[in-house]
Amino acid sequence: MGLHPLEFSECYLDSPSFREKIKSHEAELDKTNRFIKELYKDGKNLINATKQLGMAQRKFAQNLGEFQFEYIGDAKTDDEKCIDESLQEFSSFLKNLEDQRELMMRNITETLMKPLEKFRKDHLGVVRAERKRYEKETEKYYSSLEKLLNMSAKKKEPQLQEADLQVENVRLHFQEESLEYVCKLQEIQERKKFECVEPMLAFFQTVFTFYHQGFELAKDFDHYKRALQINIQNTRSRFEGARSEVYELMKRIREAPQDYRQTSAISFEGYLYVQEKRPPPFGSSWVKRYSTFVKEQKILHMVTFDHRSGGKIGETESVTLKSCLRKTTDVLDRRFCLELDITDRPGTVLTVQALSEDDHKFWMEAMGGKEPFGHYLGRTYSKERGIDAQLDEVGLSFMKNSISAIETRGINDQGLYRVVGVSSKVQKLLSLMIDETNIDMDLSTSEDWDVKTITSTLKLYLRSLPEPLMTYGLYKEFISLAKGGSPESRIQAVHCLVHKLPERNRQVLGLLMKHLAKVAAHSKQNLMTVANLGVVFGPTLMRPQEDTVAAIMDLKFQNIVVEILIEHDEKMFTDAPESCPLSPAAPEFSAPTRQSKKLSRQSRPLAVYNPQALDIQTVGDGPTLATDETSMGSNESVSSQSSSASASEISTEKNDHIPLSSSLISGSNSREPIAGSSLSAAPESQPASTTAEKEKPEESVTSRKAKAVFPCEAEHDSELSFQVGAIFNAVFKSREPGWLEGELEGKRGLIPENYVEFM
Repeated sequence: MGLHPLEFSECYLDSPSFREKIKSHEAELDKTNRFIKELYKDGKNLINATKQLGMAQRKFAQNLGEFQFEYIGDAKTDDEKCIDESLQEFSSFLKNLEDQRELMMRNITETLMKPLEKFRKDHLGVVRAERKRYEKETEKYYSSLEKLLNMSAKKKEPQLQEADLQVENVRLHFQEESLEYVCKLQEIQERKKFECVEPMLAFFQTVFTFYHQGFELAKDFDHYKRALQINIQNTRSRFEGARSEVYELMKRIREAPQDYRQTSAISFEGYLYVQEKRPPPFGSSWVKRYSTFVKEQKILHMVTFDHRSGGKIGETESVTLKSCLRKTTDVLDRRFCLELDITDRPGTVLTVQALSEDDHKFWMEAMGGKEPFGHYLGRTYSKERGIDAQLDEVGLSFMKNSISAIETRGINDQGLYRVVGVSSKVQKLLSLMIDETNIDMDLSTSEDWDVKTITSTLKLYLRSLPEPLMTYGLYKEFISLAKGGSPESRIQAVHCLVHKLPERNRQVLGLLMKHLAKVAAHSKQNLMTVANLGVVFGPTLMRPQEDTVAAIMDLKFQNIVVEILIEHDEKMFTDAPESCPLSPAAPEFSAPTRQSKKLSRQSRPLAVYNPQALDIQTVGDGPTLATDETSMGSNESVSSQSSSASASEISTEKNDHIPLSSSLISGSNSREPIAGSSLSAAPESQPASTTAEKEKPEESVTSRKAKAVFPCEAEHDSELSFQVGAIFNAVFKSREPGWLEGELEGKRGLIPENYVEFM
């Protein structure tokens, strides 16, 4: 498992396990900082000494290949996997370049050196400064706390109040610093994935421009470049969404920390100072212990921990509680004390001291103690109720009404569902539409409500339901299936879970997915691809019952599930699943050894792009990247092989569409080649040039059919997956030794030659 998420609620508990999590995050950032420093030094060598290029490249490649990003949570998305693997791909690429001495390395300062150094100084440097402040505030708080707790209760009340106020201010400042530091740690952990990889892409593009055969290299790896660019863009988009959610959660916790204090089935936990009696004449001492009280078993677990030493001291001690009484200051000259009667130590009384009056009351309540000044019922917190939306006939009627209006009036509006309406208008419209007296109101013909208000109202209705449309009960199952497995197995698993939903939920979800599929079909005009709609509707249709950082990190997997539903809406909601296996069946027989395409890839470097030459949102004067990619169907969706489109699918673009590879490399919509290369717009999947095909059709283009004799699972997007008995059309020899090219179910790609027989 990767790094543990740092929950904001733990900033208030400051437990030993929380400190251990922080240390692991700090160690990872230190490792990243060392990695970037080393990378920067190696880059300088490349600039200053071309004659030492071979040696510098080998070191650079080795460094890249050995480094691997850590991730937060228990799984990575396909995009993150591709980003993680990109460093290994880059490493292989640089080793290939060692054999090509024509390479001239110039002008990499702006595309590689400065961004990495800027990231290291502006982000990793800030974290190091935050770390020092956090350690300083930790020392300051616990020192002042101990000083306060050692103060005599016989002091005058004004003195005690002044001391309490001073410690309270220090505590608030410490907790505020802790919240900020935890937030910054997790932000940098997520940011580094694209901040480190993107400059590398720019560096590789600079390298390509100095090859007279640059276009050939770029063409061979065009599919990888396209996939990685989409992976980075998807990861960046998810990062922005997750960051806003994290800041919102931090804000809510800051406003009401006690609402989020209980994060598990444990009754109560926190620090207690435990009185340890010593033989005369030494008296007694007070030892700080992190204590966990389990209410059902009435067991108190205590472990000694000193923040200043940074580690546990001694083993965990557990005692069974019989009763709990408050210890007054006339008996003991210390405030906030409790007297615990221990069952497994007859006649033994344990005296403990809480950290504050509030903390003392919480311990009293948890342990069943009695408050001398009246029974303490604890604090209650109320949450404002939103609009009373229900999944009933009125709600269903509103959904149909809204969808009809959107499809009639605004299906081609740019940013549909992303552009939001005025909040007051949205609230007003929803209040009207869920009122039975307005059930006949037709939004398709009403001029009082614009399209963005209607789309925002529809989303607000879904968010206002007492339970998410895809239910709390199935949330973990949906998220789990999105974290692993092949695209085919994910689709089957989602299909099965959809039919576990309550009938009304499935009916409304099917209605919505059919509508969103229509919206995606118009993405040329409205720019709302399947991936964009997944980002918008993932958190709306799915959410966990608890607000935690870990749940926010799962937002990216919500998007995957929604994308699958949109792409396969007819199958999901029209047909019942044939079977729902627990795990994919193992193959009944093994196929011969494949001549893997990875072997031939080793002799060709990767094709990459320069982000400074391309505005992700606006390429030239044309539509956005999402618009350019629409002709690929939903191939940019993360539910379809890491959000990437296979090279064979891309090659079937209509001629009037500008190939993405051209616009990425040149930074415009033109079809002009890279300087020093023979760049053209030839599709990648053709085995030879178009001219050659016209001159020798009998050699390169034949209308032969082939039949699969062994099953095959694609290793790359340019390859086809198939089962025994699959029939391929338009099969011909590929330029790749040992491979054929053919078409299966409308998709073209590579086929291992020894897996099929011609018909």
